[in-house]
Amino acid sequence: MHAAAPTFDHAYRPRLSKAGLGVVAAIHVALLAALVQFNMIPLPAPLAVLSVSLLPPAPEAIPQPEIVPPKPRPIERRPTPVPPPVPTQLAAPADAPAPSPVAVAPAPTLVAPAPIAAPPAPAAPTPPRFDADYLDNPRPAYPAISRRLGEQGRVMLRVHVDADGRPTEVQLHAPSGSPRLDQVALDTVRRWKFVAARLGQQPVAAWVLVPIAFTLKD
Repeated sequence: MHAAAPTFDHAYRPRLSKAGLGVVAAIHVALLAALVQFNMIPLPAPLAVLSVSLLPPAPEAIPQPEIVPPKPRPIERRPTPVPPPVPTQLAAPADAPAPSPVAVAPAPTLVAPAPIAAPPAPAAPTPPRFDADYLDNPRPAYPAISRRLGEQGRVMLRVHVDADGRPTEVQLHAPSGSPRLDQVALDTVRRWKFVAARLGQQPVAAWVLVPIAFTLKD
């Protein structure tokens, strides 16, 4: 009978301890340092550093207005004034007669107009008359009852007399205080005659005041 051969697990791998790993790493570092020291392994060239600086954006150019210089004003040339010609005075011959002087008329004298006289004011008419003797106007009769009652006073009447001397209107201007005496005066004067008022030589109508007195002493 054959003895059974030993079997190996393919998943089994030898494992190093932490100390073994540290030794291996130290050997690799020492070996690498030796190679570098003897220039057997060149070091890589230092990397170039690219520095970028951010610049602020350029300000936007502002368009400036175009300045147009003013056009020069044309110089106005005025014509040179020409002096008027001076008249040449001719000398008179020695035997020429001297010119006779020119007579100058005197200036007219201004005469102020005479002031115009204002027209005379129209003359006031003469008032009508009622006291002329030839008129023969009767006196008012004294009422008997007024005598017994002792009534007396003065009546003033306003009478309009026409151009013929007739009373056309009789008014009571100032009463006497007794209606009987006033009425007697009105009735009496309406029958009177008057001398008409005159304006120059012309008879005209006008108003006149006629007083009538009533008194018990008569």
